[in-house]
Amino acid sequence: MTISVGDRVPNVELFVMGTDAPTAIQSDDLFRAKLVALFGLPGAFTKTCSARHLPGFVSNADALKDKGVDEIVCLSVNDAWVMNAWGEGQEAEGHVTMVGDGGLNFTRWAGLEVDLSAKGYGPRCKRFSALLDDGVVTHLHFEDGGFGETSAETLLGDL
Repeated sequence: MTISVGDRVPNVELFVMGTDAPTAIQSDDLFRAKLVALFGLPGAFTKTCSARHLPGFVSNADALKDKGVDEIVCLSVNDAWVMNAWGEGQEAEGHVTMVGDGGLNFTRWAGLEVDLSAKGYGPRCKRFSALLDDGVVTHLHFEDGGFGETSAETLLGDL
């Protein structure tokens, strides 16, 4: 099964960086009772993710929030330490919540796991973006080669 419009995302354990260490957070705490722009990508510090995907959401954060988005969440199959360091380097703090899905809890449920072992990455998340209204997928985009369909600009167009 691959995630679809109309699906309610499950309550799974994810991780964010706390004051001194990674902190578990339930996906319900991220997605329920708010409008969330969620995007997932193969990996922190990787070429397209660092040059285009995350920076697009950082630079469009105010525009997304002006259109009613309560929170912007970046999800990757990395640990919270890595996601936090990457977010700091990309000036995402205050704009994008950096979430580690190191256990692939969300990624596997959503049917978005891809094996990139041939490139040395191991299991990762396919590139996607979505709008979630109270935890329900209302808009969903996947990449089919290249980059653009999962951009912040595409989600702005959905709003």
